[in-house]
Amino acid sequence: MTLDTPQRGRFVGREHRFPVRVFFEDTDLSGVVYHANYLRFMERARSDMLAASGIDQRQAWEAGEGVYVVADLRIRFRRPARLDDALIVVSTLGGFTAASATIHQRVMLEREVLTEAEVLAAFVAPNGGKPRRQPRAWLTIFEGLLEDV
Repeated sequence: MTLDTPQRGRFVGREHRFPVRVFFEDTDLSGVVYHANYLRFMERARSDMLAASGIDQRQAWEAGEGVYVVADLRIRFRRPARLDDALIVVSTLGGFTAASATIHQRVMLEREVLTEAEVLAAFVAPNGGKPRRQPRAWLTIFEGLLEDV
């Protein structure tokens, strides 16, 4: 990795850990992270987790195979993050079906959970948005992510 390489996360066992620094643009007038920005942090972490595991979402989209959409989201805010906090978004695969994956995510400040969410990502056809089976190779990757380390 060079200095010009964008920040990436990494797997530690089954957990994918993605660093996020809180910038001024992430905060609201009270100086804490605006609630919707946690969704942005988690989206980046999920995309990075999939890429790091070998899933190429862009290639699937360009090949007309499909795309992930958030079908369900449950989130709990425990404590706010603030300007310049160094956060880690921890993501783990909770399970999967032929057409979806459940990903558990925690936004952490050191060892404290600030926000946690469970995201159901459905794989859908690129035109029309109907659920469809994920590529078989991706299911194999998911099987590996669920194995005990």
